Formats: sequence, C-alpha cells, structure tokens
Amino acid sequence: MTENSASNPLTAETSSTSSARPVAVYGAYGHTARFVVAELHRRGRPVVLVGRDGAKLDAFGADYPNAPRRVAAADDAEALDRAFAGVAAVVNCAGPFSETTLPVADAAIRAGAHYLDVAAEQAATAALFDTRSEQAAQRGLVLAPSMAFYGGLGDLLATVAIGDWPSADEITIAFGLDSWLPTAGTRLTGETNAGHHLVYTKGRLSPFSYSTEISTWEFPAPLGKQQTNEFATADQVTIPRHLDTPEVRAVMNLAPLTDIRDPATPAPSPADDRGRSEQTYLVEAVVRRGDRERRAVVAGRDIYAVTAPIVVEAVERILAGTHTATGTVAAGQAFPAESFLRALAPEHLTRFETFTELPVATTTG
Repeated sequence: MTENSASNPLTAETSSTSSARPVAVYGAYGHTARFVVAELHRRGRPVVLVGRDGAKLDAFGADYPNAPRRVAAADDAEALDRAFAGVAAVVNCAGPFSETTLPVADAAIRAGAHYLDVAAEQAATAALFDTRSEQAAQRGLVLAPSMAFYGGLGDLLATVAIGDWPSADEITIAFGLDSWLPTAGTRLTGETNAGHHLVYTKGRLSPFSYSTEISTWEFPAPLGKQQTNEFATADQVTIPRHLDTPEVRAVMNLAPLTDIRDPATPAPSPADDRGRSEQTYLVEAVVRRGDRERRAVVAGRDIYAVTAPIVVEAVERILAGTHTATGTVAAGQAFPAESFLRALAPEHLTRFETFTELPVATTTG
C-alpha cells in the first residue's frame, strides 16, 4: 500500500553512499514515467514510486512490489519531504512542469538529492537555471532539467557537433518524426504552455509565436528534403547555457506538427514487449561557424520511450560521480556528450553519426 505519512521512511542512514540509495520517480504512473521506472529496474536501481494519486500508485506499483509507494502533492512540502527522505536522486516526470518543477526540485535539495526532470516546457526549465543553480551547487547537487527527447538529446548532439569550436554563429536542431501520437500529458502541457513559447535569438530568450510559414530542410536519408516549420523546444533554453552562440533554432517536419494539432490524433499504443510504439524519429544538430558547418545525427524509435534511457543514464552517471558540473546543468555541460550518446546506441539509438567541416550550402534545401 502507499505510504502517506512518515511510516517506514527510507533515510540517508540506509546506505553510506548515494550509489546504493534509491531513486524517487515523481509522477511514477504517467506514460513516460513508466518507461523510466522500468529502465531503473532493469539496471538494478532501487526505486521509490511517488505521485499525487494513491490509487494510481497502488495500481502501477503492483508490478513493483518491492518499491515503496508514497503520496505527495506538488504543493505539499511536508509530504514531498517524507516522500524523498533517504533517496539519492529524484526524477520528476509529472507535468505540467510549470507547477511541479520548482517545488519538487526544492524538496530534492532539502533531501540532499540530485534532481532531474523530463520537462519540455521552456519556461520551467529556464526558471530552474535562473533561480536554483547556486543553491544546488553549494550543496554539491546536480539539477538536470529537460533530460529527455526534447532538451537533453538535442543538447548532447549540439555539444558533439560543435566539437572544439569555441563558438558558433548558429545552432539548429532539426526534428524529423514520422508521426507524433501525443500522450494526455503532452496534450495538457500544450494547453497550459500556450502563449509561453520562447526562441533564443540575438543572444537572448524572446517570445515566440508559431506561424504557418513553411521552409525546407534536407535531412539525412531516408527522410531527405522535408517541409518544416519553426519549433519551440527546451533545447533552445539548455544549449545557450553552455555553448557560445547567439542563435539557437529548432525546426520540425510537418507530419508530426499536423498530428499534434489535431485533437483526434490518438495516444501512442504499445507495439513491442517494452511497450514502445512504432513511431520513429531522426534528429540532427547543425552547428554553423562562418562558411563551415558540423553535424551530429541520431535516429530511433518512440520519442517518449527513449526519454527513459536518457534520464536514467544521467542518473547513473551522476550517482557514480562522473558528472563534470554541479548546480543547474544542461546535458552536454554535465557529461561528455559523445560518450553519453554512444552508451545509448545501438539498443536505444539505432543510429549515431557525426559529420565535420561541411560547406554551409549543404545544410538546407
């Protein structure tokens, strides 16, 4: 049964090192969180299941009978403190992140635990960078927002692509999806985040409004030339925090944008024994400096499922002490980016390639 008080708390004394202590997953019964819990379990990491709905926790927790279950609302600081007592890290999978990021991160800091989330919401990620970094760094803690398909993956790719260049004139993250079947959480995020989109241009974050203007992008095969729209993503918040560039763009091909804008588009459904859907993606980062460019490309299956190995790989590296920075950090700032991506391939990323020193004229069509 769920724990809703101080009964049976895990304390810091249950292990002398953080590497042996459990990881709390907040919003554990959500779509993406289920992949996160499964990946932690696969790696042998003890898990504490935390959420706002006790009945949903109990139903989901039946598959993990050894995992404590703790009920805590994001606006209940005392319940969060009980839920995170003794954990080494907290992975926040509960949106809207505009409501959960700061209170859950604060509770993690009070617990002496690292904090990671899978937020795609730009404002929530920016707020964590702007308001909690120094506090976490003083305690030797890592706060890693947007450690997911949107945010972490593009950030790692951009870091690989820029390589030894000290700066870039422009960084573009291009998303090529065969479809986008949104979860209920994605739908809710779209509703709560309406009118709060940002773009990084001229060296700062500025308001961004989607338009119907169509351009083209020459993706690597098999996608090839695709019609695209400008897109707002967490990558535009994380990348400028550690890579020197005045411009971070994101573009996406039209098929997934059409899906996400259609209220009749169904949610993803399992198509293999891991629960992954059949949806596929290709993402590339293109870094331009003068008349030269560098690229890094990944491909894989199911944008929600791949978030789990991204955030769990980050958890494991942080708990092993191999991260390179504390405070609020972007993926490519905290970890050696190429090593991180290669750790995900080929099991979770079916493709990972880099291309260096290409003429700029080959980038777009």
